[in-house]
Order: sequence, then C-alpha cells, then structure tokens
Amino acid sequence: MLKIWLNIMLFSFLQSLVACGQQTYDQKLQSLYSNTVPLVKPQEVKEKLNSKEVVILDTRSAKEYSISHLPDAQFVGYDHFDIEQVKDIPKDKEVVVYCSVGYRSEKIGEKLKNAGFQNVSNMYGGIFQWKNEDFEVVNQKGQITDSVHVYNKRWGKWLEEGKGIKVYE
Repeated sequence: MLKIWLNIMLFSFLQSLVACGQQTYDQKLQSLYSNTVPLVKPQEVKEKLNSKEVVILDTRSAKEYSISHLPDAQFVGYDHFDIEQVKDIPKDKEVVVYCSVGYRSEKIGEKLKNAGFQNVSNMYGGIFQWKNEDFEVVNQKGQITDSVHVYNKRWGKWLEEGKGIKVYE
C-alpha cells in the first residue's frame, strides 16, 4: 500500500512540474514583447485588409514568406531589413508589421517609427495567431494555402493543431 501511495505522490509531483513549465500562447507573447510598438489584433487587421487602407509588411525570412503570407503583404524581411525598402510608403500611412509571433516585427516596427512613420502597429501573435483565428494565407503564387512555416517544433507548437500544415524547412 505504501508503494502505491508513493507512486501516486510521485506522479502528482511530476505532473505539477510539467504544468509549471507550460505557458499559454498569451503568456509567451507577453514575455517576448517590449511593448514599444502598439499591438493590433488579427481581426482588426483582417477588417483593414478588406478596405485596403493599410500597408502590411511581412518581416519574416524569404523562405517563410514564400511558404505563406497574409494576402497583399509586402516582404521586407528581418535580417537584412533596410529602411530604403519602404521609401515609397507615405510616413502617415497606416502600417502593420507581422512575423511568426510578433517579436521580429516589433523590432522592425521600432525602426519604422524611428524613421518617422507615424502610424505603425504590430500584429498580435503574428501569422500563427492569424491562422489560429482561421484567416487565410496565400503562397508565393497568390493561391490560398494551409501551409505555414513554423521554424521548428519549439515554435511550431503555437500554431494550433488543425489550423494549418506546419512546414519546418
């Protein structure tokens, strides 16, 4: 009986350790953001996309962008971003930046703000949250796709099961 009780206690302890190490997506995002660029929810971005009143900039890698991106999003990248890429966008135009989860896009948003862009926001949760909310993405040919580049399994866990096809390469 003591052995059963000890096994139950050990199992309970291990479960509590695992639970303590788990974060929700919101908690993960809050740990990544510096809150230097205002956040905008995917639903709001979707509504703005339909009205064509906003410029959407994808700050992920070229490979990620080629797998899928938001409709009408312009690729600007992250590693080799240059403010010259956006010289034709009026500085008073509304600009929304996004990446996989919002970290890289926040950094590009900071650069845009420092360059004088007046209305820059970062899409909360990035393309993962966009897909988690069942919004469409398109591939490099402009065709609707379910594929989303998730970088690796560690980051891919934030794209909910059944919300997209996880691509790692």
